[in-house]
Amino acid sequence: MKKFWAWNSTDNERTLYLNGPIAEETWLGDEVTPAQFKEELHAGSGPITVWLNSPGGDVFAAAQIYNMLMEYNGPVTVKIDGIAASAASVIAMAGGEVHMSPVSMMMIHNPSTIAWGDSAEMRRARNMLDEIKESLINAYELKTGLTRLRLNRMMTAETWMNAHTAVELGFADKIMFVPEEEPAEDAEPPFIWNRAPVLFSRATVTNSLLDKLPEPKTPIESLYERLNSISI
Repeated sequence: MKKFWAWNSTDNERTLYLNGPIAEETWLGDEVTPAQFKEELHAGSGPITVWLNSPGGDVFAAAQIYNMLMEYNGPVTVKIDGIAASAASVIAMAGGEVHMSPVSMMMIHNPSTIAWGDSAEMRRARNMLDEIKESLINAYELKTGLTRLRLNRMMTAETWMNAHTAVELGFADKIMFVPEEEPAEDAEPPFIWNRAPVLFSRATVTNSLLDKLPEPKTPIESLYERLNSISI
């Protein structure tokens, strides 16, 4: 079994690393994988730091990991050092504290699937996706306090957030590596953030990244391809 997670434990700290696609090979229909993750999660006690760098993946696996982290009897801090997109952003919402690197990104969007069959089957798939979206909004709403209508619109627009925007909107609590000292009332701050949140929507960014593909690709493959096409 190929695991998409790894633990590093010392006497004073427990660290969970989630890198790459969530449940790339197995989770659903496999009683071993969720049980093993839960067993390793509860193998120790005390605070946990989760380093997260993932483009997303299986929404049901992400939901179970979210629930396990939320139920864990100890502080959970999520640190995003690359990207927390799609299903991975749901896992991030389990952090009592969510910290983002200044160069990291978070993305939320509508769930997607592949369906085959007649019109009745298509309607069932649509209804399923609508219900999954509502369940994801529950996690975002609990963390951010934003209205469900606003979160719904953000997901439909496929919203990309830099670290500052994520903090402004409540998806994250802190930007890593930024000094926390409060400046004197009459002193100029040592640095100035652009106070206007910047949202990268499908209309302004995604269209420039999409290419016509010769064959259908899964959502996670498409996201990987789009991310890899970005250069600076």
